[in-house]
Amino acid sequence: MLQQLHIRNYAIIDEIEISFSPNLNIITGETGAGKSIVMGALSLILGERADTSVLMHSDKKCFIEGFFKVEDKQAVKEFLQKNELDNEETLVIRREIASNGKSRAFINDTPATLQQLKTLASLLVDLHQQFDTLEIGDSDFQREVLDALAGNQSLLNTYSGVYKQWATSKKELEQLVSQKNNFTKELDYFRFLFDELSEVNLQPNELEDLDNELKLLTNSEGIKTALSRVAFDLKESEVPVIQTVKQLVNQLHGFSSFHHDLPPLINRLQSVHIELQDIASEAEGISDAVNYDEQRIDWINERIAAGYKLLKKHGVKTTAELLQLQSELEQKLQAVLHIDDAIVEKEKQVETLFKQANTQAEKIAAQRRKQTSPLEQKVNALLFQVGMPNARIKAEVKDTELNATGSNEIEFLFDANKSNRFEPISKVASGGELSRLMLCIKSLVAQSIDLPTMIFDEIDTGISGEAAKQVGVIMKELANSRQVICITHQPQIAGKANAHFFVYKDVKGDSVKTNIRQLAHEERINAIAQMLSGEKPTAAALENAREMVGA
Repeated sequence: MLQQLHIRNYAIIDEIEISFSPNLNIITGETGAGKSIVMGALSLILGERADTSVLMHSDKKCFIEGFFKVEDKQAVKEFLQKNELDNEETLVIRREIASNGKSRAFINDTPATLQQLKTLASLLVDLHQQFDTLEIGDSDFQREVLDALAGNQSLLNTYSGVYKQWATSKKELEQLVSQKNNFTKELDYFRFLFDELSEVNLQPNELEDLDNELKLLTNSEGIKTALSRVAFDLKESEVPVIQTVKQLVNQLHGFSSFHHDLPPLINRLQSVHIELQDIASEAEGISDAVNYDEQRIDWINERIAAGYKLLKKHGVKTTAELLQLQSELEQKLQAVLHIDDAIVEKEKQVETLFKQANTQAEKIAAQRRKQTSPLEQKVNALLFQVGMPNARIKAEVKDTELNATGSNEIEFLFDANKSNRFEPISKVASGGELSRLMLCIKSLVAQSIDLPTMIFDEIDTGISGEAAKQVGVIMKELANSRQVICITHQPQIAGKANAHFFVYKDVKGDSVKTNIRQLAHEERINAIAQMLSGEKPTAAALENAREMVGA
């Protein structure tokens, strides 16, 4: 609900502030007084583009701010949460246009894009202007009308869940079939690569280990000679190192009691003696284990050559990478073997979900068809009521393939002159007819759809008298459950207002400014009487006006 609209420095508006009723708000005023300017300002916070021509004073910025009560609007709360905007009970939308033409938008004091503004505005305000009532020709809106009248929301919720599962499973099936086709084309190649790797039968880290072993074998003679020399020099040379160290220990041992530093030194020499004995023994052992094996070298060279060929072919560097590739190829081959079973299983799932979705869609379609005749009768009666006695509407429900909203395509057709030639609404209805038709339709579904604030800009074009009165009656009923704002020239409609605003030009010196004020009870009667009989209303007009406002 639009609680308040604040406009400053827009066109010929200096500054005005309007506090709206939650029910039926009527805006009247003489032609040219600036009613359309107020709507133009409102459209700016609804996301319309603007330029510096809207500035009344070029040295000041234009400022339009709307305060909306949104405590029970779930869609608005979801939008704010999705866009990481503050969720307050009162939503504030502000638009500023600087003197250089730069425009800025804010939602709850957070900068916003025009697209965000438009999206949010569509949840808050439903604006109907002459020749701008395109929504009624939209197939989604027409479907929503039938579903609202049919009470299909629960069925649609159930259907939507099943349809999404079916669509997802169908896509997965298509991917499996595509995967199988690709696998089939590449199966022989995958098998060749796998067999090639399996035939070599590499073990973890094998190539790296063989490379180290090959280096050892090719240097075995040199290694053996060095180790033998170490063992010989330590144990068997003319002056063995081990024997020399033992002699040194014995020489010092006889003097150990004469100097306190000698025992530790002797102990260290004894440790060296023991360590050298171990080194000599280990060198002999290693030497005995190192042997030149020409056959083993040849086998290792062949094995490494085979492994390096595979490394180069697959563009990898280690045995582990080759084994990983072998495992992946095996998985692909296994997938080919099992993919047919997966496809059969997925086909069963898709078929089951399709039947479930189709059953739900048929129930929804039946409910929609059941509502076409009552909709036509009620809307046609309302059209007669609002001054379109020859106009008729027809609702067609055509079968289509399953889609996100069922298995139907809804289209409203219109015949303005009992010609029996029904055409799509957008092609044959005039602007005024569209506005009144939209009013009739939305008055029917108002209790079923959470409609936003509805704004009608001169919906009364081309009507008067009883037809205008009936438009007012319908608006009054509609406004019992939601906010309606209407710009009108018809006293019959103005008489139904819960809040009546009067737009007027205020002349101060050489400047003309648009202003607006809410009329008190007696002022309303006088304004409506003027709409009936002119600037100086007659007693009859005043009496008629009192009757219209129920005074």
